[in-house]
Amino acid sequence: MNGTNTITLVNPQSGNLAFKLFSFENNVFFDHIQRNNYYSLVWIQKGNGQLKADFSDYTFSAGMLLSFSPYQPFMLLPESDIAGMALQFHPDFFCIHKHQHEVACNGVLFNNIYQPPFVMLDEKATQTLGLLIEQIRTEMQNPALAQNELLVSYLKIFLITASRLKTEQHEEAKIKTANLKEPFILQSLKEAIEIHYKEKHSASDYAALLHITAKALGKITKTHFNKNLTSLISERIIIEAKRELYLTNKPVKQIAYELGYQDEYYFSRFFKTNTDISPQTYRNNVGFNRSSSVSTGG
Repeated sequence: MNGTNTITLVNPQSGNLAFKLFSFENNVFFDHIQRNNYYSLVWIQKGNGQLKADFSDYTFSAGMLLSFSPYQPFMLLPESDIAGMALQFHPDFFCIHKHQHEVACNGVLFNNIYQPPFVMLDEKATQTLGLLIEQIRTEMQNPALAQNELLVSYLKIFLITASRLKTEQHEEAKIKTANLKEPFILQSLKEAIEIHYKEKHSASDYAALLHITAKALGKITKTHFNKNLTSLISERIIIEAKRELYLTNKPVKQIAYELGYQDEYYFSRFFKTNTDISPQTYRNNVGFNRSSSVSTGG
C-alpha cells in the first residue's frame, strides 16, 4: 500500500510484511493487544498514557521510542491525543540475531527483560532519527536499484543510534543507584538467571541461591524491574526458545530438553501461554530457516 502515511514492502516469496513505515494520529493501531510476527519501533511524538507490555505496565510520553520483538504482546492506553511514527520489519528483512555483532541492539532495544521496552530520545537522537525516517520514506516511495540494501543500511543506523542512547541512559541510572544495597542483589539475580535459567525455573530456586526469602526477592524484583520473579524467569526462557526456533532447525522436543523440560508438550503449553502461539507456529512465521529453505538462491 503506497501513500504518504503508510508505505509497505512485501516479501514476494511469502507475501508477508517485510518493511513498513507509517504515521499515526490516534490510537487505532495500538488500542488492542499486538502480537505481531515482526519487530515494531513506535516513536511517540505527541501525547502520553499507559503502555502494557508482556506482564508489566509502564508510563509513556512524547519523545519516547518504544521497541517490541516478534510476538511480544503490547498495547497503548493513551491519556491524551497521541501521534507519531512506526517502523516495522520482519526478521526475513533484517535479522537482529544474525547481525548482532553489527548493531548490538538485541538485549538492549529488544529482548531486554530487565529494562522497560523504550528509550527517551534526546535532541540529537530526535534529529538523527527524524532525518533517517525521511530518507527511508523517500527510498520507499521511489524504489531504485538495491533498494533493500539501502533500507537495511538506514535501519542499522536507526537501531545503533537508539541502542547507544538506551545504553547511556542505563549506565547513568546504574551510577545513580550504585550506593544502594538492593541493586547488588539484583545484579546477582541477573547473573544467576543467565547461568541457571535452563535448569532452574522457579522463583524459590533463585531465592535459595541468593540466600534470601522468595517473598523478599519478589518484592525487590517487582520494585526495580516492574515484574515479578516468575515472569522474569519465564521471559528469559522464552527469549532463548525463540532464538533457537528462529536460528536452528532443532526439533521442538530437543529445544525443550535443552531448556530443562523433559515433556515437550508441557514446554509447548508454557511457550503458548507466554506468546499466544505454539513453538512450531512461531518457527513457521518468523524462523529464517523457513525462508532459507524456500529461497531460490542469491
